[in-house]
Amino acid sequence: MNASNTSSIDVDHLRSWIGREEAASDVISVDLVRKFNATLDLSPAMPVIGEVAPLMVNYCLAQPAAPTSALGRDGHPQRGGFLPPVPLARRMWAGSSLTFHGDLHVGDEVRRVSRIADVAVKEGRSGMLCFVTVEHKLHVAGKPVIEEKQNIVYREDAKASDATKPTAAAAAAPGGAHSRPMQLSTPLLFRYSALTFNGHRIHYDRRYAVEVEHYPGLVVHGPLQATLLLYYARELKGTAPRQFTFRGLSPLFDDDRIHLHATEEEGRMKLWTARENGPVGISAEAVW
Repeated sequence: MNASNTSSIDVDHLRSWIGREEAASDVISVDLVRKFNATLDLSPAMPVIGEVAPLMVNYCLAQPAAPTSALGRDGHPQRGGFLPPVPLARRMWAGSSLTFHGDLHVGDEVRRVSRIADVAVKEGRSGMLCFVTVEHKLHVAGKPVIEEKQNIVYREDAKASDATKPTAAAAAAPGGAHSRPMQLSTPLLFRYSALTFNGHRIHYDRRYAVEVEHYPGLVVHGPLQATLLLYYARELKGTAPRQFTFRGLSPLFDDDRIHLHATEEEGRMKLWTARENGPVGISAEAVW
């Protein structure tokens, strides 16, 4: 990475955000769990206070609630508060590593403490990249329940010409020892965005996604794919893993027919999503 490529980014200024913390609390309400279950076609039963909450409902808790007037072009809160003011237009969830110390329960009051752990600028094949690592810790009554290391990637703005440039075809994803087809849908993406209070327009605003960020359709949330894979892992193994890691490799879109894949190896389970005859979307690993 040469000086001309980084001249527009004050890396030292961005790295001054390392160590910054943010805390927030939320309650796992009956209504939230009811809507989460409905969105993912889980249990139709009415949730009961005290029962184990569904896996990955943590992504619906204590989300930042910036005023609509304070949102950026992409629908995310404007930068420079808790997250550093990275001057690159596109932001994506690159991946996460989660450790589950116990279960969340319906009715729990959950406290989240988040900390900026690292900021790094790199030169990628598609241009400049900035990676921000955030550590999240969720507690109930002072006891840790979930720890997560989340990686966010910022990219340069896409150009209309990029959509027509020929690119090397990515290898089609392999099939797993276990595989399940799944049809994604626009309502699923919209409802998941609403549950997680995620205003990122690439997930529900087709015109923005296609005309501004030059995707072929609405982009499927990485955490949504990870959630589907985690439930698949629990179904295959019969119990939820204590560690779960996922990483985004290739975007999937709302009209894609995808497959969930899984293969057990050396005491752990490898999982991935892929559209038919397409590359890996999200790769994941579950450990019990």
